[in-house]
Amino acid sequence: MSAGQVVRRATTGDGPAIGQLLFDFNREFDEPTPAPGVLAERISSLIGDAELDDDVADRTVVLLAGDAPPIGVAVLRFRPAIWSAGLECYLAELYVVPERRGQGAGRALLEHAVRLAREHGADTMDIGVDESDTVARRLYERLGFSNRSNGDGDLMYVYERAL
Repeated sequence: MSAGQVVRRATTGDGPAIGQLLFDFNREFDEPTPAPGVLAERISSLIGDAELDDDVADRTVVLLAGDAPPIGVAVLRFRPAIWSAGLECYLAELYVVPERRGQGAGRALLEHAVRLAREHGADTMDIGVDESDTVARRLYERLGFSNRSNGDGDLMYVYERAL
C-alpha cells in the first residue's frame, strides 16, 4: 500500500489540513468557499464531538489519506434513518489533490468510508456528484453506488436550495 493509500480518522488537530483541502476542492471547481481557517474551525468543531465517543449518530467523521500533509479527504455525516433501524451516511465530500489522483487514494478513502459506515450501523450511504465529473462517477459506480432508483431506470436527482 502506498503512502497515499494509508487512511486514518482525523482528529481536531487535523483541522488546518482539512480546511485547506476543502478550500482547494471548492476553488478547483469555482465554487464559493470560506477561507481555509474558517473551514478548519468549523470542521474541528464538528469532529470534536465525534472524538468523545464511538457513537456516530448525528456526527461528522473525517477520513484523511496520506501522511503530512494529507493528500485526500472524505467527510461523512451520520444521521438516524427514517425507513430503517440503521443510520444513513452522507458522503459530504471526497477529494484528492489533483497531482495524486489515479494512484488509489480516492478508492482507499471510499472503501474505508464504506467500511466505517457499516461498522457504525449505517445501512445506506449517499453522495451528490456533478454529471460532468465522470471520473468520480466511475469510481462510485465501481464500488457499488448507483444513480438509478429501484432498478426501474429512472434517474435519481439531488436538489438543493440555499436558505
